[in-house]
Amino acid sequence: MNFRRIVKKFIPVNLFKKIEPYGHLLEAVLLNALHGFPLRGLKVIGVTGTNGKTTTSFLVHKMLTEAGFKPGLMSTVAYGVGDDIQPQIAHMTSVSVPMLLKRVKIMKAQGMDWLVLETTSHALAQHRVWGMPYSVAVMTNVTHEHLDYHGTFERYVEAKKMLFKQTNQNKKGLRVGVVNAEDPNARSFTAITTNSITYGRDRGDLQARQIRLTPVGSQYVAVIEDDEYLINCHLPGSFNVSNSLAAVAVGRAIGLTRQQIEDGIAALTAVEGRMTRIDEGQDFDVIVDFAHTPDSFEKLFKDIKPVVKGRLIVMFGSAGRRDEAKRAVQGKLAGEFADEVIITEEDDRDIDGVEIMNQIASGAEEAGKKPDQDLFLVHDRTEAINFSIQRAKKGDTVLLLGKGHEKTIERADGEYPWDEISTAHTVLNTLLATR
Repeated sequence: MNFRRIVKKFIPVNLFKKIEPYGHLLEAVLLNALHGFPLRGLKVIGVTGTNGKTTTSFLVHKMLTEAGFKPGLMSTVAYGVGDDIQPQIAHMTSVSVPMLLKRVKIMKAQGMDWLVLETTSHALAQHRVWGMPYSVAVMTNVTHEHLDYHGTFERYVEAKKMLFKQTNQNKKGLRVGVVNAEDPNARSFTAITTNSITYGRDRGDLQARQIRLTPVGSQYVAVIEDDEYLINCHLPGSFNVSNSLAAVAVGRAIGLTRQQIEDGIAALTAVEGRMTRIDEGQDFDVIVDFAHTPDSFEKLFKDIKPVVKGRLIVMFGSAGRRDEAKRAVQGKLAGEFADEVIITEEDDRDIDGVEIMNQIASGAEEAGKKPDQDLFLVHDRTEAINFSIQRAKKGDTVLLLGKGHEKTIERADGEYPWDEISTAHTVLNTLLATR
């Protein structure tokens, strides 16, 4: 049933737009009623944030699975129950209300006892998760993103806070807020929920001690009050220390044992499109990552630059009909950290791709990069991947950023199948065959 299509037969499109987001709220309420309120009785862990929410969701889901529960997962990358996980094809983290309710019904029939739900600011602002009985709300961070939709950063923050308000209204749930203490907005989130656990590498109730970072992960001691957890996280990057700390806090909030928390985090070895290494036996590194915001760029570059043996080659783009202000910022960050910058398409949609690339390039040039010397514009993404990998030499690292796990690419004339990981494998195989 496409409720909105039916409503628009009777309500003019312009009027429907004017009543937003209440049109979405009306849709959510009526569809929940028509489906018999399938969200009732769920135990839900909601994860929101600009960056890190997918990885944190996967860590929590894996931790619950290893502990013997049968948790459901709905994330940017995948959805399903327990180990039966399917890839998410749609370009949408929090799906439409009809799809959400359909999946919940299927998952409940499969015996789901927890739901780990990656929850976006769009879904909260548009009431797509109306009626969701959150027991635990997680905030990983709030940085510059989606201002094209929300208008201001303050409105973006307020949309994220709706998850915590909804959690606090759950009369039968735990009502726990898990908050990144190192985020400047932390206090405004902890003030909402009845109970809160803050975390951070150097700040918060739960902190990381004796951190040892390696190219393939990290080991550290998580300390809270008189308790210690020996954490072995197989996901590389200092940002995944923060993500795994969030998972520890969730495990503690819902009553998992120390052993269950430690074993669960150690059991997750990868998340598709998150620091995914492409290895075909070449003598340089190729990594696919979903990083597509200034904050995620800065954290990734600061982590990887010190361990790169040769040159750092970075390829990325920026989506059309999305926040334009971040483009030059990302270009500047890439220009500051990378030895070579290749700018390409991401999801142009109906926006001029050359214009988007030039906006990014302006930031890279401000950082000192020179066109056709260490700054290149290659609009076709397949050609850009090929160009980036062709330029790599022994010891170099090539970062392919922005698409990660996504299975389509959006252009002016529609969506096309896309798989960054398999494309990189194909390009590498072809290259190695000719060398």
